Formats: sequence, C-alpha cells, structure tokens
Amino acid sequence: MVFIFRFLSRLPLRALHLFGAVLGLLTYALSPTYRRHLRENIAQAGLPASLRGKVAAETGKQMVELARIWMRPLEEAIPLVTEVIGWEHVEAAQREGKGIVFLTPHLGCFEITAQYVSAYGDITVLYRPPKFAVVQELILKGRKRAHLHLAPADLSGVRALIKALKKGQMVGMLPDQAPKTGEGVWLKFFGRYAYTMTLAARLTETGAVSLLTWAERLPGGKGYRMRFQPPSVPLAGSTVDRAQQINLEIESLIRMCPSQYLWGYNRYKRPAGAEPPPVE
Repeated sequence: MVFIFRFLSRLPLRALHLFGAVLGLLTYALSPTYRRHLRENIAQAGLPASLRGKVAAETGKQMVELARIWMRPLEEAIPLVTEVIGWEHVEAAQREGKGIVFLTPHLGCFEITAQYVSAYGDITVLYRPPKFAVVQELILKGRKRAHLHLAPADLSGVRALIKALKKGQMVGMLPDQAPKTGEGVWLKFFGRYAYTMTLAARLTETGAVSLLTWAERLPGGKGYRMRFQPPSVPLAGSTVDRAQQINLEIESLIRMCPSQYLWGYNRYKRPAGAEPPPVE
C-alpha cells in the first residue's frame, strides 16, 4: 500500500481526482453498506437524491488525494491550497498569544488543514491507531511534520491538547467523528440523534479561540480553497450545550458544499455498550 501511495503521489492532482472519482463511483456501486449509509444520511439532511453520484465521486477523490498530501514534502503540499479565506482570525489569535481550537468536520479535504496551519506554528491533533499496521505506517509517514504533533486518543492525548492550548499553540479536532462509549452524548445532527463527542466542546471551554475550518476541493484539480471562520454565535453554556451548537455549526458548513461531505460515514451508529438514543 505504501508503494501504491508513493506512485500515486507523483501524479498531478487533476489526474488523482479523475481516478478518485471513478473509484468512488465503483465503491458506491459495489458496496451495499456504504451505499445505504450514503443514501440514508443524504435523505436525513433533506438533500436531493440527485446528489448521490457527486458525493460518491468526491469521496473517491478524498481517498486518493491523500497520496499527494501525505507522501510529498510539506513544501509541495502547502501550495495545493490556492486560496485562503479568513486567515486574519488565525493571525489575531496568535497576536494575542491565545491557543486555537480548529473544528474541522469531514468536509472537503480535511487532511490538508492541519498540514497547512503547521507551516505557521505548532499544532497537535489526536491520533487513534488503526487496526492495520500498514495503514498506521501510512498515517505516521503522512501526518508527522516538524510542527504537526500527534497525540494518542486517550487521557494522555487529551492532556497534550490542553497543554498545547495553555502554551498558546493550536489543536485540531474532527468534531463530527463518532466517539467511543463514554466519550459522547446523544445530540441532534440534521434532526436525528447522533452520538456526539464532548471533547471538542470541552476544549472550547479553556479560553482558546474556536475556529471552524475546512478546505473546499476545487474543480479540475486546481487545488483547495481553505476557510477559517468563528462560530456564528460564540460558543457558550455547558459542555453539552456547546457540543450541540458545534453540531449546528457543522450543519451550516456542510450546506455550503454538501457534495463534499463524507455522507457514507456511519455517523448515527450506536457505539457498543452505549445507551440507546432518546426516543424521537
């Protein structure tokens, strides 16, 4: 797999995206489980069924573009971001010496966000080792950069995130990732209860600046448009209140570019041992 990724990393982004689109459509056609999740989640969000094919193609692009981002030097990955909107929010936080919590949903090219900001300061992201050693090797090779630090998804990792924020550094989170039992609460996401992590909300209680960020995949392999923006309403209240507000903020981002969200992800699953969701 490492060899394949190295080969793919030498291809231009346009070629990778063309190949990825075909791969995504094939996956949609051949995997009943993936197809079911994608269809159900799109319908739950109230989006048209005509979006399915485009979503499958964009998901395929997301899978193969990792080769270009992970297997090339940072100096070659960063220029793939051809437009940045809202960077002034990052600069303002850094001038004040405040830590930053980047809330990055599974939207667009979410892998390039931490890579990009690592060129401007230290950032720590949680890392949950995958089941397969070869995949772990790929992730370690791709994500480890001079100023991009990986923290294990356990108590020590949480401490590392809090320590980084206290030092005025940056941390990155995927707040729409389904957590393990005991690490989340049932909250509404597109009108349906989804087991939602509380860690992202807890980090926003540290006094750090909270910014929503995502990288839109531009057509024709022309790179990415990265956006940074504060929540529409400052995050406040209890941890649960903040977690629910983060879900709503993510919904707003997704509606900006629904075809590039990872709809095939089983977001509404019930983790083993977790209590059932509230009755609708």
